[in-house]
Amino acid sequence: MEKYILIIGACGQIGTELTMTLRKKYGNDHVIASDIREGNETLMNSGPFEILDATDSNALEEIIAYYEISEIYLMAAMLSATAEKFPMRAWNLNMNSLFNVLNLGKEKKVDKIFWPSSIAVFGPNTPKEATPQNTIMEPSTVYGISKQSGERWCEYYFKNFDVDVRSIRYPGLISWKTMPGGGTTDYAVEIYHKALEEGTYNCFLKKDTVLPMMYMDDAIKATLQIMEADAEDIKVRSSYNLAAMSFKPEDIAQNIQQHIPDFTITYEPDFRQAIADSWPSSIDDSDARADWGWKADFDLDKTTATMLSNLKKNKAEAE
Repeated sequence: MEKYILIIGACGQIGTELTMTLRKKYGNDHVIASDIREGNETLMNSGPFEILDATDSNALEEIIAYYEISEIYLMAAMLSATAEKFPMRAWNLNMNSLFNVLNLGKEKKVDKIFWPSSIAVFGPNTPKEATPQNTIMEPSTVYGISKQSGERWCEYYFKNFDVDVRSIRYPGLISWKTMPGGGTTDYAVEIYHKALEEGTYNCFLKKDTVLPMMYMDDAIKATLQIMEADAEDIKVRSSYNLAAMSFKPEDIAQNIQQHIPDFTITYEPDFRQAIADSWPSSIDDSDARADWGWKADFDLDKTTATMLSNLKKNKAEAE
């Protein structure tokens, strides 16, 4: 039986790259992209696309039936910084979209579901260093509350309705292909763009704020890896810790200066500092390593070199 995959939120930072990777792997016509708006030209021209409001269960069911979808990747969400400005809108999108997808699994209309959680599930009372898989979780942001609630519902639907839902807690993600979408870790993408365009960057976090980060290629690799693992190997049905590297803005600035010696950075913390302060500085992902063989490929040096190389290339092509 042929596999047909639906990506919900395909035009976002993760969704765009995930869609293109899955199309390369399974064939363009087998991966249906959807979002509430159209995406970039590459994504739109590479395969089927549907306008979809993730909170509209009827529209979602129509697409599932029409394309005979067997797997869903639910990437639609309002991220941390934006969600603080629009709390009820964020709760509605983040939670109702998840219920719509989980209910499709409960009704056996789809076989497998991926839903991303985040380090935002942790809070100020969580152990900061090597945050364990199972620990105190008292999120202090709308985004974190919705993700923690989502984790509990995922495990509930697995235990009570045998829904094959899989999840990982993404750290901050870094990519040159798409701009970030309103998260607290966005500085780690913006800084590379500003370094090349202006030679300076005004950071919205303090210079010594250590946060877990990951290059996008690793995040996509982990997503495919957990979805391709045998069901019996997925022992955590809430969400897996996932780690690659941890650094502070000062570290990334010094790393950039190795490539652009004249680069300068200033610091002007805003409301996102309080969000960052509530999150861990490093993550223990030993369960993911043991259960389905997770291992990151990118450290900060490799990330910086890759980001600057590709952004320079893009800039040269645009000119």
